[in-house]
Amino acid sequence: MVNKKSRAEVRMKKHKRIRNRFSGTAQRPRLAVFRSNHHMYAQIIDDTAGHTLLAASTLEKDVKAELEKTNNIAAAAYLGTVIGKRAVEKGITEVVFDRGGFIYHGKIAALADAAREAGLKF
Repeated sequence: MVNKKSRAEVRMKKHKRIRNRFSGTAQRPRLAVFRSNHHMYAQIIDDTAGHTLLAASTLEKDVKAELEKTNNIAAAAYLGTVIGKRAVEKGITEVVFDRGGFIYHGKIAALADAAREAGLKF
């Protein structure tokens, strides 16, 4: 009998492998993305200090008010522009993109593209 791992286990293994390759610094923090079935979350993290510099999610009232749904590609793109604008306002222009073990496709790609258009470089 074949023992098949769940998608969550596979994603966590990929995420650990990705995190071994890079980490965020003060000059180039890490843009970490997580998506659940209902919401998306993005954080900019300085791993050397162990400090979250800024965060945005579709749970926030002002973000949620602009969205029809909180778990589609349009919501991901809007969240990317929000996190990108907040980062540029705070003086962060370069980041390392951490897709969190998710495939770079659909919502994750939409968030990344929108963050790039908002002024982040990665």
